[in-house]
Amino acid sequence: MSWMLLSGAILAEVAGTLSLRVAATGRRRWYLPVAVGYLLAFALLSAALAAGMPLGVAYGIWAAVGIVATALLSRLLFREALTPVMLAGMGLIAVGVLLVELGGAH
Repeated sequence: MSWMLLSGAILAEVAGTLSLRVAATGRRRWYLPVAVGYLLAFALLSAALAAGMPLGVAYGIWAAVGIVATALLSRLLFREALTPVMLAGMGLIAVGVLLVELGGAH
């Protein structure tokens, strides 16, 4: 259950961040989805923690998947840059989260 909650938190955070990109172009009504997305993301992250997921693992995965998903979707939706160096950085983030996950395994 904690993994489903974390997945929902990630989706809500990415949706909120993408909405923020739209709101920043002057479309003020998009600030409502931003606020809802972020509030929902933190509520679901909190629920994942309450369900027993360790904080370091939850936050690491939430941040890493959020960064990669936001960057890829920003490329598709807003035609923002996605360079080889950025892709390498995303790979390093994924390796770092994997190491945290493996380090926490007993």
